[in-house]
Amino acid sequence: MKVTATSFNGVWIFQPETQTDNRGTFTETYREEVLQNTLKHPIHFVQDNESISKKGVIRGLHYQLPPKAQSKLVRVVHGVVCDVIVDLRKDSPTFGKTFSIELSADNKKQLFIPKGFAHGYITLSEHAIFSYKVDNYYSKAHEASIAFDAPELEIPWPLSPKEWILSPKDRSHPTFKNATYF
Repeated sequence: MKVTATSFNGVWIFQPETQTDNRGTFTETYREEVLQNTLKHPIHFVQDNESISKKGVIRGLHYQLPPKAQSKLVRVVHGVVCDVIVDLRKDSPTFGKTFSIELSADNKKQLFIPKGFAHGYITLSEHAIFSYKVDNYYSKAHEASIAFDAPELEIPWPLSPKEWILSPKDRSHPTFKNATYF
């Protein structure tokens, strides 16, 4: 598995290798020891989630507050998305900065997002299946979010605004300056 550091402390890109022959392909998508050796600490995933979205759907920017904050390992099983994270760790040199990456079934890249980040994505293909592991259970009482279009963040979302599809909830999140940080 290829492991690549990003400019954000604790954020990693994992790209599994695929074996191909006349039968098709085989990919080992997760190996705990690779993740733990990279992070230099143990992590225990407790829940897997999956969403199916059509082109233009924006989900986010979501996160959970302590003590229910979550680290995530995200990937795309089918289709293509532009995945976006925002550093909410007040003591981080990248606080308030964004990072985006294209995740697809073809490139098989996975993004490890530690606690302290807001997360979202936009679907670029006709449909996408987005799958992720978390190390803490979802808690409605601890959920928080930031507006996907918070002007302070200047996120260059792909696709034109007329193609964006959002839930009423995702249209009503606070701006970055009004969000709760870590």
